[in-house]
Amino acid sequence: MVYKNADISDAKILTEIYNSAFYDDFIRYGQCQAYGRSVEDMEQSVRDYPKIIAYDQDKPVGVISYKTEEPGKYYIGCLAVIKEEQGRGIGTALMNHFMSEYPDWNELTLVTPKDNERNIRFYTRRFGFDIVGQEVDGAVTVLWFKLTR
Repeated sequence: MVYKNADISDAKILTEIYNSAFYDDFIRYGQCQAYGRSVEDMEQSVRDYPKIIAYDQDKPVGVISYKTEEPGKYYIGCLAVIKEEQGRGIGTALMNHFMSEYPDWNELTLVTPKDNERNIRFYTRRFGFDIVGQEVDGAVTVLWFKLTR
């Protein structure tokens, strides 16, 4: 796996990754902020939330986006793997890469849909995140996760 810090020239690639990864959420909920973005919207997203793209044999297969809330405290805005590559450990590799690239982290937070048991297991069992709250985001109830060290 090779990792690249995204820049605005990667907006089309990022849009394709997000659309592949979040299509099922869009169908399930009738909405998904990560699905169907324009290239221009993704360019702005790259400015607001730095992103790291994972490549497997020169093929973009996943992305993690984040925002520094304060020193050592990061919000993971998105962890996405293209549909045909899900279940191969790419999400785990992206999380591990992020944590090694930002060794100052002492708190990570993120949200995921309350009814997405696969994501819940991924974050709680694989990484040890705690569920610390929930809220309604549009038509979707999401859980807040936190990992501290």
